[in-house]
Amino acid sequence: MNIPSVKELVSAEEWQVRTDLAACYRLVAAHTGMLVIWFTTLIVNMRHMLYAATLLPYVAHLPARWRWLLGFLLTDETFAVVASYYQRNPNPPYGHWYFLGSGLAMYTNWQAWTLVGLLFGAVFPQLQSLGLDFAMVATFIAIVVPQLKRLPQLGAALAAGCFAYVLRGLPYKLGLLTAVFIGVAVGIVLTRGRKLEESRQEAAA
Repeated sequence: MNIPSVKELVSAEEWQVRTDLAACYRLVAAHTGMLVIWFTTLIVNMRHMLYAATLLPYVAHLPARWRWLLGFLLTDETFAVVASYYQRNPNPPYGHWYFLGSGLAMYTNWQAWTLVGLLFGAVFPQLQSLGLDFAMVATFIAIVVPQLKRLPQLGAALAAGCFAYVLRGLPYKLGLLTAVFIGVAVGIVLTRGRKLEESRQEAAA
């Protein structure tokens, strides 16, 4: 039985997007040094550490078994939903159950539709011609845009986006990595500046 690979079941555009998101795939294919691959993978996945640090104040009181479970279910989509929930409800007594429900729903949904996509990709080889690849782009736009409510987040996003475009020609995705560092630096500077300004206002009052 000839089982097609995932690359054969998705469009070239979707494969490109997926490999851009997981940059290490392209680095491996290019026979890049292990240190560069390791560093790139680390930087790309550091966002999960930022997600966890953001949500930690709301789950720090939970037993270890709860924190491990919620950490396993913490994806980009789950973070967007749960972070928004905690912003609206700073001290919910059953917030961890909301977190769990969101994580299970996202995880189950992802696995189910991945399976459906593989099956449909095998049955309808030209499915990619419908332009459904934009769904992934739209998903990340929907995740990022609601978070840009304050100047530090907006400044970091604009800086990272601009530098990612300007430096897109650098090899080994170094432009993307540089843009990430610049975006983080801009966010830190703006956050510290905001806190300093608030401290001055409090002192003046």
